[in-house]
Order: sequence, then C-alpha cells, then structure tokens
Amino acid sequence: MAKYIHSMIRVLDEARSVGFYQRCFGLKIADRLDFDDFTLVYLSNDESESELELTINKSRTEPYDLGDGYGHVAFSVEDVDALHARLEAEGFAPRKLVDFAPGGELIARFFFIADPDGYQIEVLKRGGRFK
Repeated sequence: MAKYIHSMIRVLDEARSVGFYQRCFGLKIADRLDFDDFTLVYLSNDESESELELTINKSRTEPYDLGDGYGHVAFSVEDVDALHARLEAEGFAPRKLVDFAPGGELIARFFFIADPDGYQIEVLKRGGRFK
C-alpha cells in the first residue's frame, strides 16, 4: 500500500513563503536541504504526517507560470470562521467563506486564499470527509 507523504511547489522567495505558511497554517520547517542550484524546504506541523515541499531554484527571478493544470492544496481546520477572520485582519485577503450545500445539505464550509506565488489554497472546516 502506498502512503502519501508530500506535495511540492516551486516558490521564488524562501523567507516570504515559509513565513506565509507558518503564519497562516502553523507549518514549520521540518527539514531544509541546500544544494548549489536549489534549496528544498519541507514544512509540516503536528496535525499531519504529510509535508509541503518548497523548491527554491536559486537562478530563478521571474514568477512561475502556474498554467491551467494546478488546482489547489487543502488544509482542514477546527474553526474556519476564526481563521478566516484572523487572516483577513492580518491583510492576507482570503476570499469569502462559502457554504457548499447542493440540494440543501451542507457538505463543506470553506474559503480560498492565495500564497505569495499565487498558488490557491482551500481551507475547509474539519469534519465529515474533511478530517
């Protein structure tokens, strides 16, 4: 059986990205591997064994073209309303909270926010299938 361990995204500014993920989601550096041409930073917290890998290509100066294939990364939180309010107060500009209830049954309460490189992040209220 396979075990999901991490996802990787390419970012321009290590400090800016690490700061964003730490302030918004409590992720901290689990490991940092520095090479001549690039650096790998693994972020995690006590909520999950999975990690977010940031790749910083040292010669890159232009923003990455995210294309039309990238969807989003998702986090679940106990109090989505409180996190939304805090992120908004801190100037992170989360999009509006959404109650997804097709057919009248609430399936999810969530919002999206973009990281410093434009990657979309879905933040869901923990519960049901969104543990």
